[in-house]
Amino acid sequence: MRTSAAAAIAAALAAALSLGGCAALRAPSDEEGLLGSTAVVESYARETGARIDVARFSAGRPGGALPEAWKPWIILPGKRMTEYRLVEAGGRVALEADAERAASGLVRVLRVDPHSHPFLEWDWRVPALPSGADPRVATREDAAARVIVSFHGDLEKLDFADRAQLRFAKALSGQALPYATLMYIWANALPVGTVVRNPHTARVRMIVVDSGTRDLGEWIHVRRNLLEDYRRAFGEDPWDVVAIGVMTDSDNTRGSARAYYGDIVLHEAP
Repeated sequence: MRTSAAAAIAAALAAALSLGGCAALRAPSDEEGLLGSTAVVESYARETGARIDVARFSAGRPGGALPEAWKPWIILPGKRMTEYRLVEAGGRVALEADAERAASGLVRVLRVDPHSHPFLEWDWRVPALPSGADPRVATREDAAARVIVSFHGDLEKLDFADRAQLRFAKALSGQALPYATLMYIWANALPVGTVVRNPHTARVRMIVVDSGTRDLGEWIHVRRNLLEDYRRAFGEDPWDVVAIGVMTDSDNTRGSARAYYGDIVLHEAP
């Protein structure tokens, strides 16, 4: 992606707020409206319950409509978009992502306290990797599969450079970024557990949760602790989750990528 993934999330947040009829209110500490995540925490009630079904792709039917709460996440107007559809895959209905020199995603805006619901689980399957992809290099920053979590946070903790970047991103895209974004990725070669600072912005960190060709073609179950991962990536405690999304992209490497995403669930702490 040659543009910030966080900027695309900002646009998706704004679009979903508009579609949901929610007013984009600003907290007193964000009078400039620098954080797109402010609108979510002011407009959405926190989700509750022992289990929060973020995405139930398995409840759909092959070729049917995508879940209503999930909205397209456009990186840049005019950029080729990844195709997303519900298909039968290995005995289950799943979300197929097919990227041919493309980059876009799907996102759901919601509000969840990660302290009460720290455990994020999903299944995914990747049949092939985008050749030459490397999340550390801006011109090769593609991934076969990503599960993406955006957070609100304390604007006062952002330094001058962070604020300048937020202003620039807002001026460039017309939308404000969330406070921070954590991406779980399937990398081509980096060791599992590697934390990568996004080459476009310090407000996005990537954690490698699968890598290489060993598990290609297999359904892999992933369970992550958002609190532990956020603390490791950003060195502080997270505020509310404001969006969860998926993305498969191959625009920078100008190749192809495909992935299958199963249901995505948040669980309460025991």
